[in-house]
Amino acid sequence: MSKESTESPARLAVAGVGLVGKRHVEILAAEGTLVAIADPSPAATEIAHQLGVPAYPNLTELLVSERPDGVVAATPNQSHEADGLACIEAGVPVLIEKPLASDIQGAERLVAASNQTGIPLLVGHHRRYNPLIAKAKDEIDSGRLGDLVAVNALCWLYKPDSYFDVSWRREPGAGPVFINLIHDVELLLHLCGSVVSIQSAESSIVRGNNVEDTAVVILRFENGALGTITVSDSVTSPWSWELTAAENPAYPATGAFAYMIGGTRGSLSIPDLGLWSNSGESGWHEPIERRTLRTEAADPLVLQLRHFAEVSQGKAVPHVTGADGLRALKVISAIKEAAANGQVVEIEP
Repeated sequence: MSKESTESPARLAVAGVGLVGKRHVEILAAEGTLVAIADPSPAATEIAHQLGVPAYPNLTELLVSERPDGVVAATPNQSHEADGLACIEAGVPVLIEKPLASDIQGAERLVAASNQTGIPLLVGHHRRYNPLIAKAKDEIDSGRLGDLVAVNALCWLYKPDSYFDVSWRREPGAGPVFINLIHDVELLLHLCGSVVSIQSAESSIVRGNNVEDTAVVILRFENGALGTITVSDSVTSPWSWELTAAENPAYPATGAFAYMIGGTRGSLSIPDLGLWSNSGESGWHEPIERRTLRTEAADPLVLQLRHFAEVSQGKAVPHVTGADGLRALKVISAIKEAAANGQVVEIEP
């Protein structure tokens, strides 16, 4: 490959121009790497016209006509498997928005296809690209927290009544466990390791819809640590990633935290990166101090797409793989199963 072709920008396309897909389109256009859009809606066609790129009614036609270096699949969940397999079959790396697929079997087929062909498969768990998470991961892996013992995560937010005017948001699969918690679960897996068993309970007491508005989860990690998660879209509070990480200006930043990770030598709150530890020997009578870990702020969506551009050109290996997306989906499915049957659910490796 010539030096000129190696240094030319990646040619990336976006399938699906909804709320998330539109953001991908805007970023790629600003980065100079957007070459096409696949979406049958007139609104998507107009966006493509404004940006000076072709619009195709479906992903199949785009893959045939454009042969992009990579595709961002931001289509509805039910289309993720088919769209991902189409890209892999065409030999085109694909970044699929979360969840990887609408069920575990579909996600497993995607991962298997990627493994068999060697075509990169990435999942849009964009929070992993946040420098805050990289800093927290480094701190945990350094051993300065000691042995991990306990984990607590809060995802408390209040969705206004108008949010539920769309009928599918009142039906199973559209509650905060699938819509919101999958991001938090994926981060905890990344930071603390695999989960081997789940217990959970759900409630719809606030709105009475045919879907949970609150859930409580107990996790047992492979390393022996125990974790708790509470998630609700019916609580007015400052404690959720959306309201604490300040990565999306659509949400007011509260300066609070969403996660606590505790070890035998220290505890870390995230995303404020408050590290608590004893200055000398560990002990509840010993002086304890807090210091804030420092890192540079950056938009994780931008960092994710820049990384995908490098992967699509063979310059990098995927940071968040299909296997990572499958692992998170298995935990979410176990949470739903445990809540439905009231039993402890074991998770296969």
